Amino acid sequence: MTSGSSSSADADSKRQRVLPAPRGAADMTTFTPDSSIASDVIASANYGERADGRQPDMIVLHYTGMPDVEGAIAQLCTPGTEVSAHYVVLEDGRIVQCVPESKRAWHAGVSCWAGEEDINSCSIGVEIINRGHDWGYPDFPLRQIAAVIALCRGIMLRRKVPSHRVLGHSDVAPARKKDPGEKFPWHSLANSGVGHWVQPAPIVRSDALKLGAISDNVARMQAAFRHYGYNIPTHGKFDGPTMDVVTAFQRHFRPERVDGIADQSTMATLHALLDSLPEGALAPDVTDAK
Repeated sequence: MTSGSSSSADADSKRQRVLPAPRGAADMTTFTPDSSIASDVIASANYGERADGRQPDMIVLHYTGMPDVEGAIAQLCTPGTEVSAHYVVLEDGRIVQCVPESKRAWHAGVSCWAGEEDINSCSIGVEIINRGHDWGYPDFPLRQIAAVIALCRGIMLRRKVPSHRVLGHSDVAPARKKDPGEKFPWHSLANSGVGHWVQPAPIVRSDALKLGAISDNVARMQAAFRHYGYNIPTHGKFDGPTMDVVTAFQRHFRPERVDGIADQSTMATLHALLDSLPEGALAPDVTDAK
């Protein structure tokens, strides 16, 4: 064997190294993966039944926010950690399934979207290997994003998930979470039919609503975010929770500037998204906010 082929084989072996099973994995029941593109199954002990037989019609994307893949998989699969996800997408594009789609994985925590508070029961959770904001927040490799797109397209087809219900963890838990963050290429996913997206309105000098403001305009702004699905009261006070929602929205839909200020660009982007939602997709129990 030539040295060139040996190097290639070594590189391929490194890419396809066996992933470590978590402690206690020998006692876990394995299963057949739901996705044909899942290359591995590492069964997690952390899951339950979906409430009232709820069928998932949402996908929630996360980053793992840990320094390495081994630690992330151990956290998601080891008994007693109380966290899990249905899928993990590695940086090299491999996909690991940890919980069957029919089961309720524990990925969203305390969260809410469009009035639903048990997001774990209505969603499929996808963890994307990335160190996250606390560990340098690297870019997402193209190969990894291609795998996320392929995985989500399959889930959307199997589960009849509409594009506007492919969300980030920060969307459903804006006070607690930043993931998958402003570097995540939502526009690339949308170009492949995954997720709801419009071209963000340009950032221009303009009046803006910000922390501390109290007015009818703030109430209308809050109602617009609630109309889209965010969990936000409409009391007219631009408080901390309101700023959290504006920040989460910007991370997803206007990532060029993430500052929690509801400027003209942010609001124009939000209203364009509202206008482009399919009929019947607006969050319930909210009057017209525009």
